[in-house]
Amino acid sequence: MKDPVYKLIELTGTSTTSIEDAVDTAIKRAHKTIKNLCWFQVVETRGNIEKGKVHHWQVTLKIGFAVKD
Repeated sequence: MKDPVYKLIELTGTSTTSIEDAVDTAIKRAHKTIKNLCWFQVVETRGNIEKGKVHHWQVTLKIGFAVKD
């Protein structure tokens, strides 16, 4: 295809470990049902605090994938 067309979805991955792990969680889950994943963009990062420490990360992503014929 000369000029590809992409579709965007928005997902929120979570992790008690790190921002990167939350991103990986969302991408791995999307990969189970969506083919041709191409790129992602972090839209928002949030977290929960417990006893003065980060307890849980939430990262919202836009994930793009190529629409095939």
